[in-house]
Amino acid sequence: MAGGKEQIQTSAPITLTEGAVIQLQKLMQEADIPAEYGLRVGVKGGGCSGFSYVLGFDEVKDKDEVYDVSGIRVLMEKSHGLYLLGMEIDWVDGLNNRGFTFNNPNATDTCGCGESFSA
Repeated sequence: MAGGKEQIQTSAPITLTEGAVIQLQKLMQEADIPAEYGLRVGVKGGGCSGFSYVLGFDEVKDKDEVYDVSGIRVLMEKSHGLYLLGMEIDWVDGLNNRGFTFNNPNATDTCGCGESFSA
């Protein structure tokens, strides 16, 4: 937390597949991400279906909860947990599709790109 002592929680609302963990570790090393940063997972308004996923490396903010998910430090605003509870993030590396995918059991509708949803 900004200026304070953060508490890392081990029971996270999301999961990362082994492929996602490997790719995230690779990205962190290649981009020389500072050790105090974590993987920000969240939602924001917009996208084809109402909400878009947020996924990127960031510093801990005051509103964040910090989780250890398979050895990856995950940052998430507490209010986003409602939309992300039970979500699995995977890494796909196929001929037609390459990137992170979101398997969200809370989504009532998703768009064709898989990067936005409605709940």
